[in-house]
Amino acid sequence: MKRKILNELLSTGLYLLVVLALTWLLITYVIQRTEVDGSSMEPTLQSGDNLFVDKISYRFRDPERFDIIVFPFRYKENTYYIKRIIGMPGETVRIDIDGNIYINDEKLDESYGKEVIHATNIGRAINAIQLGEDEYFVMGDNRNNSSDSRFESVGNIKRKEIIGRAWVRIWPFNKVGVLKHQ
Repeated sequence: MKRKILNELLSTGLYLLVVLALTWLLITYVIQRTEVDGSSMEPTLQSGDNLFVDKISYRFRDPERFDIIVFPFRYKENTYYIKRIIGMPGETVRIDIDGNIYINDEKLDESYGKEVIHATNIGRAINAIQLGEDEYFVMGDNRNNSSDSRFESVGNIKRKEIIGRAWVRIWPFNKVGVLKHQ
């Protein structure tokens, strides 16, 4: 009888250990849940939205323009930003006084911005910004209320800083679904 109980305890303990190890691997390398805090990605994402971040696909492919990515804020531990990729490695990004975004001197055709960028929110992008071979230029969709690559506090994002791409909204339930970038 004691042997049977001991076997059951060992079996249950081993099962729990495997479940914990798989959960740790999943959270560390594959997917993580994150909550949007703030309005910088409105109207696409709202404060309180819960998302799954895909942490594995960028191991097999490069990020693409308009992907929504998550990366750590450089100046505050355990703080992460969520922004949309606008400029790709090797490109030149500039924003004119009218709020138009230019990539390599061609006007970017996109409609993610909540509104026209005000002259006071152009930041360092008033001058052409040359991205390095591993750098991305990111912006929030709420262009006049976003701390992003236009400002020195965020700057260009290096490839190794990208944790993953926002993949699925899981809350609120009436908005559950895969986040599309086009």
